Amino acid sequence: MADQNVDSLRRHAAPDRIFHWVTAATMFVLLGTSLLPIIGIRFAWLVPHWVAGLVLTAMVLFHVYRAVAALNLRAMQLKGADFAELKGAKPGKYSLPQKGMHVAWMVVVLVAIATGLILMVKAGVPFLTRNPYLLQLKTWGLLTLLHDLAALGAVFLVIVHVYFGLLPEKRHYLKSMLRGNVSRAALAKDHDLAKVERGE
Repeated sequence: MADQNVDSLRRHAAPDRIFHWVTAATMFVLLGTSLLPIIGIRFAWLVPHWVAGLVLTAMVLFHVYRAVAALNLRAMQLKGADFAELKGAKPGKYSLPQKGMHVAWMVVVLVAIATGLILMVKAGVPFLTRNPYLLQLKTWGLLTLLHDLAALGAVFLVIVHVYFGLLPEKRHYLKSMLRGNVSRAALAKDHDLAKVERGE
């Protein structure tokens, strides 16, 4: 997290900001193509849905690669020491709620991807032979249930994420996801800058 000037810190590098916004757009396509037909808005949803699912899978693989190759995993890792924030301690780069949100997104997205990739065999896509008999009916039902629960979890997380991103006192996080930098003064209100600069 190198200084850009004396008044700001680099919070998100360009590849991470691109990942965030492409993933966000992909999530909206996935949620729109899955939920709009349920409320009666009919359209050919299957192709954009599985295409967006493959884009999301590629973005997650990119994120994992980048996290291992270029980012400090300690900064986002949820640790027992993070719960000291409940007693007033200031966090490093990411707060306890931010790390909790990351864990929740990880669970929801990985369940959606794992079940979605298998369900593609049942749905039939151009590069896979459709085979609804690959698994038993109750197994398909369980996979569909898990996929749908992941979608509902994603709806909840999107609402929470957008809400907090738009709060005036949290808007510096949104600005840093757009521009990369964050004001030291704004960050110092809720974060320990010494920890941030150490990469914690």
